[in-house]
Amino acid sequence: MIAALFCLALALPAAAQSNLKSHLLVDAGKQFALGGGQPGSFTVAGRNSGPVPVEVAERPRSGAVVSRGTLAPGQRARLRFAEGSTALVVNRSARQAVLDLTVRGDTRALQMVYEPASR
Repeated sequence: MIAALFCLALALPAAAQSNLKSHLLVDAGKQFALGGGQPGSFTVAGRNSGPVPVEVAERPRSGAVVSRGTLAPGQRARLRFAEGSTALVVNRSARQAVLDLTVRGDTRALQMVYEPASR
């Protein structure tokens, strides 16, 4: 059973776009998937506020996962994800990962799910 917690606050809603803020916890050996099937692009700005590095990847509609880099503890990044793509936050460590994220853009149909970490 996944004991990860995902707190989501909706801020500044607009007709087609809104901002999402999240304090994201990802258990060891899991990944968090955000998006997939949304009609527009979105941007994720975040800070790794936890003790372990995490990999950030993109799974486009084609399904081929592409690594976008590693976010070390304390490091910040801002990444744009294409229409229909899924952003993946992968925790391959033995400890829980903690991130603070802001998602902007087309957030109307973003799916959010925890999965086993991909290889």
